[in-house]
Amino acid sequence: MIAELREAFNAAYKPENYQTLLKRLDARAGTKIDFRVAETPVFLPQQMLERMASAGAELTHQLLAWPEYMAGAQASIPEGFRVAGDSAHPHFLTADFALVRTAGGELAPRLVEIQAFPSVYAYQAMLAEEYLRVFSLPDSLGVFLGGLSQESFWELFRRTVLGRYAPENVVLTEVDPEHQKTLPDFLLTAQAVGIAVVDIASLEPVGDKLHYRNEAGQLVTIHRIYNRAIADEMIARQVRLRFDLTHPWDVEWAGHPNWYFLISKYSVPWLSSGLSASPASDPLAAAVRPSVVPPAVFLDDLLRGEGLEKLKAAGVALPESHGVDAVYESLLLKPLFSFAGKGIQFAPSRFELEAISENERGNYLLQERMHFVPTIETPHGLTQAEVRILYLWPDGGELTPVLPLVRLGRGKMMGVDHNRDKEWVGASAAFWR
Repeated sequence: MIAELREAFNAAYKPENYQTLLKRLDARAGTKIDFRVAETPVFLPQQMLERMASAGAELTHQLLAWPEYMAGAQASIPEGFRVAGDSAHPHFLTADFALVRTAGGELAPRLVEIQAFPSVYAYQAMLAEEYLRVFSLPDSLGVFLGGLSQESFWELFRRTVLGRYAPENVVLTEVDPEHQKTLPDFLLTAQAVGIAVVDIASLEPVGDKLHYRNEAGQLVTIHRIYNRAIADEMIARQVRLRFDLTHPWDVEWAGHPNWYFLISKYSVPWLSSGLSASPASDPLAAAVRPSVVPPAVFLDDLLRGEGLEKLKAAGVALPESHGVDAVYESLLLKPLFSFAGKGIQFAPSRFELEAISENERGNYLLQERMHFVPTIETPHGLTQAEVRILYLWPDGGELTPVLPLVRLGRGKMMGVDHNRDKEWVGASAAFWR
């Protein structure tokens, strides 16, 4: 979107440089990158990135200060996944934004979703570094947000993951990490922080403490867990743990599991309603929310009729009748707690919505479909970008935006798994000048 940088990159691009990039990424990660990496980074105005970063932080603080919302979010945690020892705030946060065209013709960010769960921090920092190196980009380009440098980013990341503990007593846990597509990030995190990567199903309880086996097979006490295990995957795989997840273990969580539910897609209908914990005393929040958050309602509210009225009042295009043949072309059906775009349905029909059992309807939302504006000039035509802002919030610190992550795509879905058969799409990075 910074035209001269885009033009210079495209003019100088060589396919062999892209192959060099892929080889360097594999070598540095110590494993094959098993998702599509884009041939290009994007160049965004710093002001736009800062607008996204401040909006995500503002919305998060509003949710945390909203008692009615927090009570509803707590009640949404599935049975068997309400973990003891909640932290005062999430340690990790991501906010995804689409770029849309306003009525006035300007490009503006709109919230896709917000999630208090870790992302690929270590991999993304490495990817940006390799784009700069392989394509000989100007040293003057910035990548880190929040006033951070490369050195201060890594210091903040280590502090957020480790807390007050030695690396040998901190582990990164995931479901079968060796076979996850995010394994490159796990291995890079292990290199940078010095912690072990372990399968959450292998943790061993002794008394009130959890343990893992080090490379020598010795049992090591865990004081803190950098949690990357996603609840819906554990449920889908029917993962059997050696310990009761809900027991009050003598362990700290970097990324407490409850936050995966407390700040998630569940928040979007609340935020889109325009309600605020303290609207009169917080005019900035009242201004940010309606302009950034698209209209959304819970499925059960829509089927009862209340949600339809809310969407209509928000200006969403709806069919004239709502019989079983009605199709909601302007809406997306989303499961609340799925990850990586799983289960999203475009233009659901009334029949399909009513076919979802009553006891499951509370686990879905309907959101106005945002039309991503293709803004990135490539040899294959204009390409869409979804921008994710990554945040860190260490113990005793503040919520800080640290890095932008970008997905490039030319289709309905922006996830890297949905663009494997195209070129100049996939996982990317953003630079600002």
